[in-house]
Amino acid sequence: MTSPARTAFDIGRRGRLDDAIARLDALARATDVKVPAVEELAFRHPHTRGLRQLEQALHLMDAGAQSPKETWLRLLLIRAGLPRPRTQIPVLSPDGRRWYYLDMCWDSINLAVEYDGDHHRSDPVRFAYDIQPLEDLRELGWTVTRVVPRHRPADVIGRVKQAFQKLSLR
Repeated sequence: MTSPARTAFDIGRRGRLDDAIARLDALARATDVKVPAVEELAFRHPHTRGLRQLEQALHLMDAGAQSPKETWLRLLLIRAGLPRPRTQIPVLSPDGRRWYYLDMCWDSINLAVEYDGDHHRSDPVRFAYDIQPLEDLRELGWTVTRVVPRHRPADVIGRVKQAFQKLSLR
Protein backbone atom coordinates (compact mmCIF):
# COMPACT_ATOMS: atom_id res chain seq x y z
CA MET A 1 0.00 0.00 0.00
CA THR A 2 1.31 3.47 -0.84
CA SER A 3 0.27 6.95 0.18
CA PRO A 4 -1.70 9.10 -2.27
CA ALA A 5 1.41 11.24 -2.82
CA ARG A 6 3.55 8.18 -3.60
CA THR A 7 0.86 6.82 -5.91
CA ALA A 8 0.74 10.16 -7.73
CA PHE A 9 4.54 10.16 -7.95
CA ASP A 10 4.45 6.75 -9.61
CA ILE A 11 1.51 7.17 -12.00
CA GLY A 12 2.48 10.68 -13.08
CA ARG A 13 5.82 9.45 -14.43
CA ARG A 14 4.54 6.51 -16.47
CA GLY A 15 2.72 6.03 -19.75
CA ARG A 16 1.51 8.75 -22.09
CA LEU A 17 1.33 12.23 -20.59
CA ASP A 18 -2.41 12.65 -21.16
CA ASP A 19 -3.13 9.25 -19.59
CA ALA A 20 -0.98 10.17 -16.60
CA ILE A 21 -2.89 13.44 -16.21
CA ALA A 22 -6.25 11.64 -16.36
CA ARG A 23 -5.08 9.18 -13.70
CA LEU A 24 -3.77 12.03 -11.52
CA ASP A 25 -7.08 13.87 -11.91
CA ALA A 26 -8.96 10.79 -10.68
CA LEU A 27 -6.53 10.26 -7.81
CA ALA A 28 -6.76 13.91 -6.74
CA ARG A 29 -10.54 13.74 -6.84
CA ALA A 30 -10.61 10.54 -4.78
CA THR A 31 -7.90 11.37 -2.23
CA ASP A 32 -7.39 15.14 -2.28
CA VAL A 33 -3.66 14.58 -2.86
CA LYS A 34 -1.81 17.90 -3.11
CA VAL A 35 0.87 18.84 -5.63
CA PRO A 36 3.43 19.99 -2.99
CA ALA A 37 3.39 16.54 -1.37
CA VAL A 38 4.22 14.91 -4.69
CA GLU A 39 6.84 17.55 -5.52
CA GLU A 40 8.53 16.83 -2.19
CA LEU A 41 8.86 13.17 -3.17
CA ALA A 42 10.28 14.16 -6.55
CA PHE A 43 12.81 16.43 -4.82
CA ARG A 44 13.92 13.51 -2.61
CA HIS A 45 14.32 11.23 -5.68
CA PRO A 46 16.07 13.49 -8.23
CA HIS A 47 17.39 10.70 -10.45
CA THR A 48 14.13 8.84 -10.91
CA ARG A 49 13.03 8.25 -14.48
CA GLY A 50 10.03 10.31 -15.70
CA LEU A 51 10.39 13.39 -13.48
CA ARG A 52 9.95 15.82 -16.40
CA GLN A 53 6.67 14.19 -17.31
CA LEU A 54 5.61 14.18 -13.66
CA GLU A 55 6.25 17.93 -13.46
CA GLN A 56 4.12 18.55 -16.56
CA ALA A 57 1.36 16.26 -15.34
CA LEU A 58 1.22 17.87 -11.90
CA HIS A 59 0.98 21.30 -13.51
CA LEU A 60 -2.10 20.15 -15.44
CA MET A 61 -3.70 17.97 -12.75
CA ASP A 62 -7.22 19.01 -11.72
CA ALA A 63 -9.32 17.25 -9.10
CA GLY A 64 -12.48 18.66 -10.71
CA ALA A 65 -12.36 16.32 -13.70
CA GLN A 66 -15.03 13.68 -13.28
CA SER A 67 -13.94 11.46 -16.16
CA PRO A 68 -11.00 10.87 -18.50
CA LYS A 69 -13.03 12.52 -21.27
CA GLU A 70 -13.39 15.71 -19.18
CA THR A 71 -9.61 15.64 -18.72
CA TRP A 72 -9.18 15.19 -22.48
CA LEU A 73 -11.51 18.12 -23.17
CA ARG A 74 -9.79 20.42 -20.67
CA LEU A 75 -6.36 19.61 -22.12
CA LEU A 76 -7.64 20.12 -25.66
CA LEU A 77 -8.85 23.62 -24.79
CA ILE A 78 -5.71 24.59 -22.88
CA ARG A 79 -3.46 23.38 -25.69
CA ALA A 80 -5.57 25.35 -28.17
CA GLY A 81 -4.46 28.51 -26.36
CA LEU A 82 -7.50 29.14 -24.18
CA PRO A 83 -6.96 30.09 -20.54
CA ARG A 84 -7.21 27.22 -18.09
CA PRO A 85 -10.88 26.76 -17.20
CA ARG A 86 -12.12 26.28 -13.67
CA THR A 87 -13.82 22.95 -12.99
CA GLN A 88 -16.94 21.82 -11.14
CA ILE A 89 -18.13 25.35 -10.43
CA PRO A 90 -21.42 25.46 -8.50
CA VAL A 91 -24.21 27.59 -9.95
CA LEU A 92 -27.53 28.11 -8.17
CA SER A 93 -30.69 27.93 -10.29
CA PRO A 94 -32.68 31.17 -10.75
CA ASP A 95 -35.33 30.01 -8.28
CA GLY A 96 -32.67 29.12 -5.69
CA ARG A 97 -33.78 25.49 -5.42
CA ARG A 98 -31.13 23.57 -7.42
CA TRP A 99 -27.35 23.55 -7.65
CA TYR A 100 -25.59 22.68 -10.87
CA TYR A 101 -21.91 21.90 -11.21
CA LEU A 102 -20.36 23.01 -14.47
CA ASP A 103 -17.79 20.61 -15.92
CA MET A 104 -15.52 23.53 -16.80
CA CYS A 105 -16.00 27.22 -17.27
CA TRP A 106 -14.67 30.72 -17.43
CA ASP A 107 -17.00 32.30 -14.91
CA SER A 108 -15.73 35.83 -15.57
CA ILE A 109 -17.54 35.70 -18.93
CA ASN A 110 -20.22 33.08 -18.07
CA LEU A 111 -18.98 30.51 -20.58
CA ALA A 112 -19.33 26.83 -19.67
CA VAL A 113 -18.23 23.73 -21.54
CA GLU A 114 -20.03 20.50 -20.72
CA TYR A 115 -18.91 17.04 -21.82
CA ASP A 116 -21.91 14.79 -22.38
CA GLY A 117 -21.04 11.11 -22.68
CA ASP A 118 -23.34 8.72 -24.52
CA HIS A 119 -25.35 8.06 -21.34
CA HIS A 120 -26.69 11.63 -21.57
CA ARG A 121 -28.51 10.68 -24.76
CA SER A 122 -29.16 6.96 -24.28
CA ASP A 123 -30.66 7.17 -20.77
CA PRO A 124 -34.16 8.73 -21.07
CA VAL A 125 -34.15 9.87 -17.43
CA ARG A 126 -30.76 11.57 -17.80
CA PHE A 127 -31.75 13.08 -21.15
CA ALA A 128 -34.88 14.63 -19.61
CA TYR A 129 -32.95 15.86 -16.55
CA ASP A 130 -30.35 17.64 -18.72
CA ILE A 131 -32.96 20.03 -20.15
CA GLN A 132 -33.65 21.96 -16.93
CA PRO A 133 -30.04 22.93 -16.16
CA LEU A 134 -29.52 24.24 -19.68
CA GLU A 135 -32.66 26.38 -19.46
CA ASP A 136 -31.71 27.67 -16.01
CA LEU A 137 -28.16 28.47 -17.09
CA ARG A 138 -29.45 30.33 -20.15
CA GLU A 139 -31.76 32.36 -17.89
CA LEU A 140 -28.77 33.22 -15.69
CA GLY A 141 -26.84 34.51 -18.70
CA TRP A 142 -24.53 31.55 -19.24
CA THR A 143 -23.44 30.35 -22.66
CA VAL A 144 -23.03 26.57 -22.62
CA THR A 145 -21.05 24.71 -25.26
CA ARG A 146 -21.87 21.02 -25.18
CA VAL A 147 -19.40 18.43 -26.41
CA VAL A 148 -20.26 14.82 -27.22
CA PRO A 149 -17.98 11.89 -28.15
CA ARG A 150 -18.56 12.27 -31.89
CA HIS A 151 -17.43 15.90 -32.10
CA ARG A 152 -14.14 16.45 -33.90
CA PRO A 153 -11.48 18.20 -31.79
CA ALA A 154 -11.00 20.99 -34.34
CA ASP A 155 -14.74 21.71 -34.31
CA VAL A 156 -14.83 21.77 -30.51
CA ILE A 157 -11.91 24.20 -30.38
CA GLY A 158 -13.53 26.41 -33.01
CA ARG A 159 -16.89 26.53 -31.23
CA VAL A 160 -15.38 27.26 -27.83
CA LYS A 161 -12.95 29.88 -29.16
CA GLN A 162 -15.77 31.61 -31.04
CA ALA A 163 -17.92 31.75 -27.90
CA PHE A 164 -14.95 32.87 -25.81
CA GLN A 165 -14.10 35.71 -28.18
CA LYS A 166 -17.72 36.83 -28.49
CA LEU A 167 -18.24 36.88 -24.72
CA SER A 168 -14.86 38.52 -24.02
CA LEU A 169 -15.87 41.50 -26.15
CA ARG A 170 -18.91 42.28 -24.00
